[in-house]
Amino acid sequence: MIEIILVVLLTIHIGKIAKKKGVNPGAWRLYTVLSWIAGEIVGVIIGILLFGKNDIISLMFTGIAGALGGYFILKSILDKKLDNVDDDINRIGVDDLRP
Repeated sequence: MIEIILVVLLTIHIGKIAKKKGVNPGAWRLYTVLSWIAGEIVGVIIGILLFGKNDIISLMFTGIAGALGGYFILKSILDKKLDNVDDDINRIGVDDLRP
């Protein structure tokens, strides 16, 4: 249950960042959920390799660590994009500057 709440909060956060960057927030929210699921699967696989199938608590923690890793990778990709700034100064014509 806590994991679902965390995914919802993180998708809202990524959506706000994507809106600020000027890209499609819905697509980035979908990418967030997909990276969370993929990271969790990879984390569980690594947990199985390290701890075996019987240690459920360790598998759960490695899965969540992998999911958070997927989120932070996606967030770093989005943070590297340029912000959508309103460049009014570039739209001023030469005649607009004369009195």
